[in-house]
Amino acid sequence: MRYGVGIDFGTTNSAAAVYDGSQVRLVQLERTGAIMPSATYIDRDLQTSTGQTAIDRYIEGNTGRTVELIPEVIGETSEFVEGGDGETPAAVETTTTKIYGAAVVDSGLQGRLFRGVKRLLGDINVRRLMVFDTAFRLVALITPILLYIRKKLAEDIGQVNYGHLGHPVTFEGRDQFRDKTALGRLAEAYKYAGITEQHFYPEPIAAAVSFLQANPEVAGETLFTLDFGGGTLDYCVLRRRERHFDVIATHGIALGGDHIDQLLFRQLLFPLLGKGELWRRRGMDREIETRFPFEDYEDLLLNWAITYTLNQNRYTTPVLERIEQGGPGSEKLVRLRDLIQLNLSYLVFQTIKEFKAELSTRESAVLDIPELDIEIHMTRREFEALIAESLNQVRSSLEATLVGAGMSADSVDIVLCTGGSSLIPAVRQILEDYFPGKVVEHDPFTSVAAGLAIANYNGW
Repeated sequence: MRYGVGIDFGTTNSAAAVYDGSQVRLVQLERTGAIMPSATYIDRDLQTSTGQTAIDRYIEGNTGRTVELIPEVIGETSEFVEGGDGETPAAVETTTTKIYGAAVVDSGLQGRLFRGVKRLLGDINVRRLMVFDTAFRLVALITPILLYIRKKLAEDIGQVNYGHLGHPVTFEGRDQFRDKTALGRLAEAYKYAGITEQHFYPEPIAAAVSFLQANPEVAGETLFTLDFGGGTLDYCVLRRRERHFDVIATHGIALGGDHIDQLLFRQLLFPLLGKGELWRRRGMDREIETRFPFEDYEDLLLNWAITYTLNQNRYTTPVLERIEQGGPGSEKLVRLRDLIQLNLSYLVFQTIKEFKAELSTRESAVLDIPELDIEIHMTRREFEALIAESLNQVRSSLEATLVGAGMSADSVDIVLCTGGSSLIPAVRQILEDYFPGKVVEHDPFTSVAAGLAIANYNGW
């Protein structure tokens, strides 16, 4: 029998589903369930791992490891030296001198981890990323994930070479052709993974499809969908027909749960890791007191997949010197040292995600990171004040979607919210403010994959 196949390759996580005409079944991509981190790890032998295994290998290989950058040979020069004199010539000798570039080669690096590559697909200027001495195209970095998903599909329903493939309404990036560029790269990666019969489908529409399939008796013709995932915020407006629907409008912006996680890290943890602390240094003839150069650490701290690169002398020496000085604030630099040397950034971000989720169900929560001796109490109201700018973006993009659809909020019958970040109560309240009594929730993490499979089965 022919199944409907749906693959939701996400910025943060991925999922896949199959549909037999009556029932949707999620494919188990990980030992623990159907949700798989969208991660690829490539070791020095250029062998790849994907999903949670990729992340585990990265953490194991970099915990406690001191990063030593060595100069990279970028060329050689040769000189011919003729010995002897005019009367007694000697053999010509050649001396070769290597030309070194900047100290950018991490000699102890066991493997590279790539996560969130989907964000780069729409950037035409990002063509390749270096993996040791080999330049990998972006397509090659995501193909292993898609190959693994197709393998799991084959274990479930047999070999498949087709499917409905999800994509955001708008890819991240500023280039006007970013969507065309990203879809072209995705199509190429899926082809290399063996999915040759491809049907790309907007993710918020897929979420609406799975909702309507699960709730065929729901009243109303016009459906408004908000899909708030890890990397993007997407909207769509659909009008139901007897057996199908019309797409009235779509809209999307580059705002996702990962952006909010980084904001929490910056606002809550940076001050506890040494941001703003004073630092005494010896000058030519006197001691100089300045702010600790925390800005040099910020970007690497916010991107956990490369935080391990902070464990090199040019970063750790200032931290250790500041700790030795003692005094107020030195315990904060101890935390920064431990985070770097023990490679705790991934753990910190996972704890932030759990903290954020807890605030979605409770009025207060504690960000507890015992490894760094951090315990932060926060109320939901304080959290909402912290993400106020992100909430404003939700409102403005919602209004832009209604304008694009040429309708008012009163014209909408059903409002569907999906994606992990849609669980934030303040996001739900924004929807309730615009569409009172019309908001429903639907499988925030798997609705897209399910809808893709249903649409594939029906040929939509």
